[in-house]
Amino acid sequence: MTTIRLQNTKTRKREEFVPIDPANVRMYLCGPTVYDRAHLGNSRNVLLFDVLFRLLRHIYGSDHVTYVRNFTDVDDKINARAAETGRAIGDVTAETIGWYHADMDALGALRPTHEPRATDYIAQMITMIQDLIAKDHAYAAEGHALFSVESYSAYGALSGRSIDDMIAGARVEVAPYKRNPMDFVLWKPSGDGQPGWDSPWGYGRPGWHIECSAMAYDLLGETFDIHGGGNDLQFPHHENEIAQSACAHPTGEFARYWIHNEMLQVEGKKMSKSLGNFFTVRDLLDQGIPGEVIRLVMLGTHYGKTMDWTDARRVEAEGTLRKWYGILHGHGFGPDLIRALQADGKWEADSEFLGVLANDLNTFGALARLHVLAKGKTPAALAGFAHGLEMLGLVNDWAAIPMFDGGEAGSDVAPEVAARVDALLAERATARAAKDWARADQVRDILNAAGVQVTDVGGQATWTPGQSFDAAKLGDL
Repeated sequence: MTTIRLQNTKTRKREEFVPIDPANVRMYLCGPTVYDRAHLGNSRNVLLFDVLFRLLRHIYGSDHVTYVRNFTDVDDKINARAAETGRAIGDVTAETIGWYHADMDALGALRPTHEPRATDYIAQMITMIQDLIAKDHAYAAEGHALFSVESYSAYGALSGRSIDDMIAGARVEVAPYKRNPMDFVLWKPSGDGQPGWDSPWGYGRPGWHIECSAMAYDLLGETFDIHGGGNDLQFPHHENEIAQSACAHPTGEFARYWIHNEMLQVEGKKMSKSLGNFFTVRDLLDQGIPGEVIRLVMLGTHYGKTMDWTDARRVEAEGTLRKWYGILHGHGFGPDLIRALQADGKWEADSEFLGVLANDLNTFGALARLHVLAKGKTPAALAGFAHGLEMLGLVNDWAAIPMFDGGEAGSDVAPEVAARVDALLAERATARAAKDWARADQVRDILNAAGVQVTDVGGQATWTPGQSFDAAKLGDL
């Protein structure tokens, strides 16, 4: 069986993944607060966990992996959006969940096993809060219920911060009813026009952190395998989840492995409305950028590194997929061929591809391997390539393989033209090996002038004709 290794935020080590129960591997991802469209950065942890979900299903079986991603549908931002639009809160959240599904579907993300909504778990949250108060880990004050941070000695272990450092560096609500400035809200009162439920502390609504602990416990148990999200959630959200869950269920471990992805930039700058570089997934889709292209760009950077969305990367990804999908179409890939390969025992993952991907979800390395596998000349030789595309979510329906404008890379290029490009690439490689940089640069300039898009990954060069492709500029054919 393939060994998966994951960088565990909890231990700050890359560890071999050993599930609690191989027959029921369980993971939880903190989902969106549903008041607006998901911006591009919101999709990064969705794609990360989607690849992990696919990998776990491949290794342990599709019926043996449980994936939970919640919807936060009670929140002050939602209340504000409803108030400013004059709409009912339920209408805002229902519409936004529909948008989220449509956008993530367009990126090829599989739906999780469970997608609980916070408002369906209010009773479980109240029960957990009551239990925390009974165990002296929480207290009631002025219509609020608050978690007592000092009651949990391991608080701060995930993010590696001390309570004093957190107080100094965090924007904490200073309230007279708090025993400690770091104590966080489990329940708060609701005023007129705000959603609320009856509770032992009065009419109110839950704080943000308690919902994930209650839903994870109900759906996954007191100890499960993997939890994660963006690294901006380490503190306070995940730190608070751990504290309240560990205190409510002291015999459990909550999550054993924690995975956090780095943030996203746009053209080297932090995404920000003030910089004018803020956009949603839907903005890109509406510009005509296929979801598969967005997905490939996102997977082209390891999740542990800052991901930089650039137009150059988008163009390169589109060229790569035009070529890859063209290969699939050109060799007749579809449901019938997949069934035939399965019957012949040839529909399986390439071992090197799988090994690279299983090493801390190294999607960049896995894509590099696909560039090599794409050189196969027959359907059987391309089976590992096609299987890898499916595992990375770049093909989700073999009856509807995407076809970008321009079709197969090279399908409208005469054989002698393709041979000329291949010869130039070979000459460039030879010049580089000989450190003849002048000749290598000359060949590069010829290819650029002809509009040839070259992709160098893992020591392999692949190409596709760009929109300005002009074979006449390639020289003697």
